[in-house]
Amino acid sequence: MPFCNEFGRDRRNDPSEEALSDDLKFTAAEWHHQQAVNLFNFTWTLIDKPDRTPTDDDLMIHSAHASRYHWSMAGDVVNYLRGDWQIAHVYTLLKLPERALHFAQLCLRQCEVKQIGDFDLALAYEAVARALACQGDFIEAERFSRLADAAGHHIAETDDRELFFSDLSKPPWFGLK
Repeated sequence: MPFCNEFGRDRRNDPSEEALSDDLKFTAAEWHHQQAVNLFNFTWTLIDKPDRTPTDDDLMIHSAHASRYHWSMAGDVVNYLRGDWQIAHVYTLLKLPERALHFAQLCLRQCEVKQIGDFDLALAYEAVARALACQGDFIEAERFSRLADAAGHHIAETDDRELFFSDLSKPPWFGLK
C-alpha cells in the first residue's frame, strides 16, 4: 500500500514538496513550537471573546489542549506548565471544576518539582485557587488565593508582576472575591 495522505494521494514523490525552497521548511521542533504559540494565542482570543458560543467553548478546549500537546513536542517545562495553566483557566471559565483542578494541580506540581518560582508559581497558585472556588471549596480557595497574592509580590519583573495582579483581579472567582 503506498504512503498516502488523507485524500489518498501518494506523497512520496510529491513535486509540490520539491518546489518549496529550503528557507520555507521547518524542523519538526520548529513546526511544533510555532503551532504551540499560534494555538496558545488563539485560545486567548476565545478566552477574551465576550460573546462566546458553545461551539467557541468547545474550540477553546481543543485549542488549549492542542497547544499543550505541541509544547510537549518542542517546549520546556515552563511551556508545559503554562499550557497546563491555560487549560485549567479554560475549564474554570467553563465551570468544569474537576478538570480545572486537575490541570491546575499539574501546573503547581511542575513548579514544585522543578523548583520554578516567580511568575509561574504565582500563576499556579492562582489556577488552583480559581478551580477550588469553582468547585465551591472556599476555605482552600482562599488559602491558595493568599499564596498566589504572596507569590505575586515576589515576581521580579515589574511588567510580569503588574500583568499577574491585573489578571488576578479579574473574574471568575465564583463569590470568593
